[in-house]
Amino acid sequence: MNSYEFPFNERIRTYLRLEDLFSKILLNVASGEQHQHHSALISLLQLIDIVDRSDLKMDLIGELDRQKFAMQSLQGNPEIAEKALNKILKEVGDCATALRADNSKFGQHLRENEWLMSIKQRTGILGGVCQFDLPSYHHWLGLDASRRKIDFDNWLERLMPMHVAVKTILQILRGSDTPRKLTANNGFYQQMLGGAKPAQMLIIKVADNSPCFPDVSANKYAINVRFSALDFVQKPKQCDHDLEFSMVLCNL
Repeated sequence: MNSYEFPFNERIRTYLRLEDLFSKILLNVASGEQHQHHSALISLLQLIDIVDRSDLKMDLIGELDRQKFAMQSLQGNPEIAEKALNKILKEVGDCATALRADNSKFGQHLRENEWLMSIKQRTGILGGVCQFDLPSYHHWLGLDASRRKIDFDNWLERLMPMHVAVKTILQILRGSDTPRKLTANNGFYQQMLGGAKPAQMLIIKVADNSPCFPDVSANKYAINVRFSALDFVQKPKQCDHDLEFSMVLCNL
């Protein structure tokens, strides 16, 4: 099943962007190949801009503490798997502890690295990281992969608690409800919303062989899902047939 996630607020958008960048960084670093290490560094420099929010760390810690308190209230409930609950509680507690252990701002050690910042300045220019623009960077890319990996380990070490925290919170968010099987009539589905606690993210899954993809617009009153087909030349057009899909409304 192809999965599509649609965040409903800026906080969840930030978490998803961080998760995406971390996955690209770690995958490309592990490869050891020169061009993939370049891609990893570009993603790392993009991540610096995202984590520049001064309140991001406190936001993560606050959410972890809130989830820990909510899960602690479930202890002793016979309908809850105690072993699984205790495992999650430990992960949440460890995440919060690791974040509190570093008093500096996320990415501050990278901003203080003048060499990295010189590369970052050039990334805003189209094709601005060619070897004639940054000979020192070209030299670094020519070093052994093992040496470059050591540098990445040093740059990422103080960011990993944030990565684990974001991954833990998103895991809780994605598992907050169960999927419902639905049908989009002529490629369109609408659901009215209610309740005091609005959804924070929507997950839609469609069959792998489906020619259509979902596009979501939502507000506090309703969710509108339009499925469109892509021919890779013209503008996508709304599907003109009924389509089955599953949907999860997620909330922390």
